[in-house]
Amino acid sequence: MASVIKTVSFDAVDALALAAFWAAALGSDVDEDSTVGKAFVEAAGWGGPNIWFNRVPEPKTAKNRMHFDLRAPGATEDEVARLERLGAVVERVDPSHTVMRDPEGNEFCVEPGPMGGPAGPAG
Repeated sequence: MASVIKTVSFDAVDALALAAFWAAALGSDVDEDSTVGKAFVEAAGWGGPNIWFNRVPEPKTAKNRMHFDLRAPGATEDEVARLERLGAVVERVDPSHTVMRDPEGNEFCVEPGPMGGPAGPAG
């Protein structure tokens, strides 16, 4: 039997704020016992890993070596706009996906989902 991913962990300046962003982005909730120092988001739906956020003293200094690829539930540009309202920023728009950064600068991508649509707004 092979291992399964139980939890994905993020280092953070503010664990609670970053957990709140990802909980909203993924349609989940922040665990009620979460704090600025440690926070937990349970996977929404079946099969996804939980996400753990841990405050560390040092800032993010380099590009992520691992990132999330999100599949938009509808039009990609609508999902990109929703994530921007939550605090993400667009890094760049490629023909097949939009590269974004969460509120602490962690890169992630938004790809077209079952409804298709372009990768995101032009520019």
